Amino acid sequence: MKTTQFHAIHLAAGAKMVSFAGFEMPIQYPKGILHEHNVVRTGVGVFDVSHMGEFIISGPNALALIQRITINDASKLTPGKAQYSAMCYPEGGIVDDLLVYHRGDDYMLVVNGACKDKDWAWVQQHAAELGDVTVVDESDDYNLLAVQGPKSLDTVQKIADQPLADVAFYSFVTGTVAGVPTIISRTGYTGELGFELYFKGGADVAATIAEALFAAGSDAGIEWIGLGARDTLRLEKGYCLYGNDIDDTTNPIEAGLGWITKLAKGPFNASDVIAGVKEAGATRKLVGFVMRSEKLIPRNGYPIVLNGEIIGKVTSGNTSPGLGTGIGMGYVRADLAAPGSHIEIAARNTTFPAEVVKLPFL
Repeated sequence: MKTTQFHAIHLAAGAKMVSFAGFEMPIQYPKGILHEHNVVRTGVGVFDVSHMGEFIISGPNALALIQRITINDASKLTPGKAQYSAMCYPEGGIVDDLLVYHRGDDYMLVVNGACKDKDWAWVQQHAAELGDVTVVDESDDYNLLAVQGPKSLDTVQKIADQPLADVAFYSFVTGTVAGVPTIISRTGYTGELGFELYFKGGADVAATIAEALFAAGSDAGIEWIGLGARDTLRLEKGYCLYGNDIDDTTNPIEAGLGWITKLAKGPFNASDVIAGVKEAGATRKLVGFVMRSEKLIPRNGYPIVLNGEIIGKVTSGNTSPGLGTGIGMGYVRADLAAPGSHIEIAARNTTFPAEVVKLPFL
């Protein structure tokens, strides 16, 4: 397994390490997932997400390549702006969801760590077909920390050389953090105020950033946060996780990603198929649901049933620390996707009542 430049710091902090996306990553720290979740909701937490992939796209056809392979309209981006998007296979299944950054002279695609290799092959294939575009995989060069929570702005601002208060959501600036050249991005996967810090360098540089961050956030109770709390935080906000809620068998319309699918921009991979699904209406939809029983925590793969008939399956599920009850996401028949619909989750040879609700959960 690979390790990030923060590996020794995680071990020193008592992290429980697991294999994730080819890396040994911290899933939680000694105080536990619930504690870490609440730290991010009320103060400031730091996630090491250096396993993510970063591809640099440049050349005369850089924008044309991105327009072909992604479903959002990257022509709307201006330097300093980022965009949530996804890539699709010709039949409409999702290759991956990703961020697109317009850096002025080039673009940066930030992809999921678990999908990096297949994403890279996909981007390379289309770049070769198009020509006049250069693609470079800089994933191993970049470190990435997500500083998230209501006190994140005050924390990062103390050690950044750029004013951050006016950096809008899905915007970024390039400057220094603790003297280290850094892309400071107003993005995150928690639903809280937060910044993602992209910077290059070895373990010594990583330690410089980490020490400065924790000194700056000491009065705010800053802590390291693992992948376990990252999952509960994103689930409460209804954010999709690739491999669970979206994958190569799901299309953007049924996954609730119609808002980033810009058919008007012109042809792109699977645009004809997606347009057909939109016109005809998806036969199933990704929904959020809340358990109406305290006896079950929903988990990935549990069948969703109604009157003894399987109508879908749970894609993500857990206990919501904010709501104090079980919540989940899953695909159901389109006629049962409206908030207020009553469904059941099957487990342990019985079923448990649940109700479809509007996302986000809170």
